This record gives sequence, structure tokens and C-alpha cells, in this order.
Amino acid sequence: MNRSERPAAVEIHRPQTIASTVQPAHVAPVQPGAVPAVASIVLPDGRVVTGYAVHPAHPEPVTTKPAVSRTAVNIALGGIGFGAVCGGLFLLTAFIAALTAFITQLIILAAVIFGGWIAVQVLGASGHRGGTTVNIRKAVIKRNHFRG
Repeated sequence: MNRSERPAAVEIHRPQTIASTVQPAHVAPVQPGAVPAVASIVLPDGRVVTGYAVHPAHPEPVTTKPAVSRTAVNIALGGIGFGAVCGGLFLLTAFIAALTAFITQLIILAAVIFGGWIAVQVLGASGHRGGTTVNIRKAVIKRNHFRG
């Protein structure tokens, strides 16, 4: 670097601090529907600060868990349904038992009637039906001779 070439003067910029005695201007509450798109605030020292209106952040609604799990509710509903059906199942089993007893009684009645009819046919003495009738009397058999 040449001595004849001197660097240009360097400017140093330092940020100015705002005195702690400065209080921000009071902002009047505004209705939510009337908030302007750009807001301006005048500071006590006369400066104007302009910026976009910041809407308060609304947290996402928290999904609350139900007090009872869905599985427990489904099991309970299944138990209620089973209890409702049990009455019908009891009536169905009672009906089947009664039907079985009725059919058994019909079979026994048919056997008694049919057996009685057969007994009357076999043992009945209702007249002569043809054929040879043999009357057996006391007979005395002597020396291979039949005397009747």
C-alpha cells in the first residue's frame, strides 16, 4: 500500500439507546372486527412507529380424551345386547324342550293305539273265520290207542 493513498475516513455508527424514562403511549383497546391492517403508535418523543397489527394467537383446541375408553363402551354395549338376547334364547330353549316332549307323547300314544289294535286282532274272539275247528277233550291214551 502506498503512503500517498490514504484510506477514506471510516464512519462508525453506534445504535442509540432509548432512555428508560420513555414510556410507550397508551393504546386503547379496539374491537376485534375494527383492528386496522396497519397500526401506528406515536411515542412521547414524537417518533411514529408503524407496523402490522398483531392478532393474539389462539391456541389450538385441545381434544379432551373421554373419561371412558371406546373399547370399554363397546364391551359394555355388547354385554347389554347379550343380556337382551338371553331372554329370547331362554324362550327358544323352552320352546324346543316343549316341542320335544309333545312329539314324544305323540309317539307313545301312537304306540299304545297301534299295539292295542294288534292285540285285538291277535287275541280277539270275534266269530268264526273259516278253517278247521278242533275241540280238544280229555283223552285217555292206553297202549298206544286213542279213546276219545
